[in-house]
Amino acid sequence: MQRQSIPSRSFWIIIVAGFVTGMGNGSVFGAALMCWMGRAGIEDWGGVGSGSYIPTTFNGLMTFWMLAFGFAFTLMLALALKRHDTIENGRHA
Repeated sequence: MQRQSIPSRSFWIIIVAGFVTGMGNGSVFGAALMCWMGRAGIEDWGGVGSGSYIPTTFNGLMTFWMLAFGFAFTLMLALALKRHDTIENGRHA
């Protein structure tokens, strides 16, 4: 029986850890961005319901960056574990 690769064994860990870490960093970036910009001409706060996911609102801009950072960190973690699997198991990509 062939052993599964590291990324396939840790699928949910990649998604959860990548998004939690990335969204945490994205929230810091978003908060710094919001402090730097102020309201910057954004009329709607967008903090209620689905308005907080629209990037043209004040809160939606921060939420967008949180999701973008979460997605980026998930991709980085997946690529790192794929490379680690390649090195550890002697497979060539």
